[in-house]
Amino acid sequence: MSRALVVGRPGMLTTVQDRGRWGYQGLGVPVAGPMDWYSHDLANRLVGNDPDAAALEVTLIGPELIADGSGVLCAVTGAAFDVSVEGRPVPLNCPFEVASGSQVRIGARRAGARATLAARGGFDLPKTFGSRAMHLVSRMGPFDGRALRPGDRLPLIGTGTVTVNPENGHLGTINCDCHRSGLPLDLPDGGARVRIVPAAHRERFTTDAWDTLTSARFTITPQSNRMGYRLSGPPLTHRRGADILSEAMPIGALQVPASGQPILLMADRQTTGGYATLANVITADLPTAGQLAPGDWIEFAACTHAEAIAALRARRRALSGDRS
Repeated sequence: MSRALVVGRPGMLTTVQDRGRWGYQGLGVPVAGPMDWYSHDLANRLVGNDPDAAALEVTLIGPELIADGSGVLCAVTGAAFDVSVEGRPVPLNCPFEVASGSQVRIGARRAGARATLAARGGFDLPKTFGSRAMHLVSRMGPFDGRALRPGDRLPLIGTGTVTVNPENGHLGTINCDCHRSGLPLDLPDGGARVRIVPAAHRERFTTDAWDTLTSARFTITPQSNRMGYRLSGPPLTHRRGADILSEAMPIGALQVPASGQPILLMADRQTTGGYATLANVITADLPTAGQLAPGDWIEFAACTHAEAIAALRARRRALSGDRS
């Protein structure tokens, strides 16, 4: 029997995301993908999916979804939301079943900004440039790239016959359970410190700019979204001007326009940019940055490239459940 989740209430901003639309930035096609890649991969792992399976990213206020067809195996990771099935609380970072006709509700948020809901099989929605990720600005992806609305039907791949053993959380014959599949992300409490490495244009800034960036506290302004966070704090001063010939912009880049107020580029960033970049947030800390919301603070700590690589390896070990 076919399975699906049907949107009752969509929440503030609920989108479909897989790992993103990689390989087409040279054509001007944005990547999109999860703001918190770690929690996205963990949610898929919990239900036995491939890491690139399409899941739901929930922002600030969660949705209500109804299982249609046969039951659906789900997991919610990332931000600390209250999650329930037919009013019965279910734990985060652990698989749970939603019987046909039952409602799963992602309710009050206690910490973090974004949760991932993965369902067994992944969502069977049309691909654009090889990806099901929604990019809201370009309207690319399923449902014409818009956020989910009431009545949207999200079909799932496969039969989803795997069930949860209620005694230990194991998923049938899949070697995956909520105690060994991966460590949940440490959530920020009102703000976070993330690590950075120098970017290509550091020489275009004064020495004071780097010292200010690594010692001051910045605030995420309301003019922030999945494309990037506009930050407010002490201005970062240029030595040679803010404008550059447009070039490729990676996720985590800190652009600094003439105002001196940095912009942290996130998942829906443009493929190129014309402002000088002072630093890049390391890949291992992007999930932490992705859990921040307007009004939260952010601080930056310098690290070496070797430390950045070691941090990413540690993050991937944590995803596999390695507690060493």
